[in-house]
Amino acid sequence: MSKTKQQKSNWIPEIMYEEDSQIPFIDVPENESDPPLLFIFLNRRTGETEPGSEGEELPVVEMDLRQYVDMSILKRGLTETEYDKVRSILGLLPLKEAVAKGKGITANVKKAVDGN
Repeated sequence: MSKTKQQKSNWIPEIMYEEDSQIPFIDVPENESDPPLLFIFLNRRTGETEPGSEGEELPVVEMDLRQYVDMSILKRGLTETEYDKVRSILGLLPLKEAVAKGKGITANVKKAVDGN
């Protein structure tokens, strides 16, 4: 059964890493939707310390809240020009150029695997 807009899940995405990979993943439960947006606090140590509850020195951290969005949502909701502008701001190629470049890479890999 699919969830209606009124039903709210208590599922909280957990960012995990495989032992040999630097690319994180989120294990999405079977009846849950992909998270459209992730909120992540970035903690930066200031180099200063403060006393803890037992008098120990604890590092002082500054917390900065960031949001990370599912690009497929932006792709569906923006015009091609707007989407390419977002991609450009993020340091990515325009979508058509990236797809063409990806096809070229795939073709080269196939040639190498096939020995041609």
